[in-house]
Amino acid sequence: MTTGGEGVRCRVYRSSRRAEMYLFVTEARDLAPVPEELLARFGPPQPALAFELAPGRTLARADGAEVLEALRERGWFLQLPPGGDAVAEAIAARNEKLPRG
Repeated sequence: MTTGGEGVRCRVYRSSRRAEMYLFVTEARDLAPVPEELLARFGPPQPALAFELAPGRTLARADGAEVLEALRERGWFLQLPPGGDAVAEAIAARNEKLPRG
């Protein structure tokens, strides 16, 4: 993973349980920093794509700067489907400040 104003190599996984739910992770750490409770709710992750997320990059339904910040701070970002998922959102919020150790 790179720092500063540079981009981050990331992978995106599609949820096997919920349509239009995606999990962004860093290529370097992959799924390691994602809370087990969230992975259980997400279901077996299905690889969708991998790319370099750079500052200013436009994403379809997520704010690129927000995703990049989350990847740098905690190693993952959960993109919820339209209408959300209250349980997954609560899990993500509860684990927002966990160390990346």
